Amino acid sequence: MSVLFTGLTVVLAWVFALLGWSAVGGVPDDTFSDTAMRWMLFLPGGIMFLVSFVMHTFLARRTAAQIGWQTNGFQYEIGFVSLGLGVAGIVAANMTQTAWWPIAIAQSIFLVLAAGYHVLEMRRSRNFSPGNTLILIYDLGLPISYLALWLSLG
Repeated sequence: MSVLFTGLTVVLAWVFALLGWSAVGGVPDDTFSDTAMRWMLFLPGGIMFLVSFVMHTFLARRTAAQIGWQTNGFQYEIGFVSLGLGVAGIVAANMTQTAWWPIAIAQSIFLVLAAGYHVLEMRRSRNFSPGNTLILIYDLGLPISYLALWLSLG
């Protein structure tokens, strides 16, 4: 189930930070919060969004079926926005804190609203497909992680 991989990227980013592994773009004086933020931006906020681009464009039919939807043009638009958000996440991971927050905010708004729509689909259409339910781990896990790190960085 590829949808489990999305939430796993958030968990892995936390594990890598807890292990003290230097993140992409990391510098020697990075604090734990700096390292964790870089991992969040790079792995779930970068690589996972790039995977989402591939899933929603090149593998559109399969991805739509996992979500419980029919393939349509809007699915490609999700892929295109995922490409932009993913590239921006990777670039931001290699920069300073001032570059982190604009992309974290943009990604979080996108994901929280996507989560809201998935919940609406569960209530309205009884869509409990794994791609519509398990994705909530990622859709809420990354914004919550960003918020926790923002609070810790002050």
